[in-house]
Amino acid sequence: MIKDILKGIVIGLANIIPGVSGGTMMVAMGIYDKLIHCITHLFKELKKSIMFLIPIVIGMGIALVGGSFTIEKLFEVFPFQTSLCFIGLVVGGLPAMWQNVKGKSIRPGHIIAFVAFFAVVVVMALMGETEGNAADMSFNLVNVLKLFGVGVIAAATMVIPGVSGSMMLLLLGYYKPILSAITDFFSALKAFDMDGLLKGFGILFPFGLGVLIGIFAIAKLVEIIFEKFPLYAYWAIIGLIVASPIAIIAMGEFTTIGVLTVIGGIVALVAGFIVAMKLGE
Repeated sequence: MIKDILKGIVIGLANIIPGVSGGTMMVAMGIYDKLIHCITHLFKELKKSIMFLIPIVIGMGIALVGGSFTIEKLFEVFPFQTSLCFIGLVVGGLPAMWQNVKGKSIRPGHIIAFVAFFAVVVVMALMGETEGNAADMSFNLVNVLKLFGVGVIAAATMVIPGVSGSMMLLLLGYYKPILSAITDFFSALKAFDMDGLLKGFGILFPFGLGVLIGIFAIAKLVEIIFEKFPLYAYWAIIGLIVASPIAIIAMGEFTTIGVLTVIGGIVALVAGFIVAMKLGE
């Protein structure tokens, strides 16, 4: 169970960082197929699905709360090392994914799937270098509906390997407002500030409801694709994984990089790779 919680923490942290794909981390941790199955068969296999999902959700919750307070600070103080750590986590999942296509004939369609999804990640990263105007978070019916819709979109992109849900929020102008809403909500909870709690609930509830619905909707679609076109799906995911390091670097904000920074980055890269390999076993 502890190992599954750790997997959930890694996935949760990935979903917070623009350019890093939570879906890719699910692949790297070796739980993507099983996670999708448990989501789509939640009511048919209730006990089995809940037993698998609970530790993952706990880990993601820990990452969401803790990461919201710390992840921006890490990128602010150690941007290069933190980026390379996540690159290591992503690339560490590639050997396991490669086993699904190793020794099998490569068709033109497989190459097209690889190139197409590689390009999607790179283009999204280049588009997401600057955030648009921050969204209006005042409480009214229109904004509640917008938050619900944004939650659906974010969830769909969070589940797809190689596509960053947080990057999508960044492009829509909701990334920093949602992140701030999370930190403000838990700060209000700690201080027993009812006004702050109500304000945070008004933002996070419609967004969270949209996330839940989006996850169930996209999970079913992904399951169908893997059942009918598994090799195309695996080659598409490999394209997404290979492109993810480019996206992470493109989204990074690096200043002067010295020798110690490079050494620290290499250590972080290797550490991330080993963590992904071990958790994926």
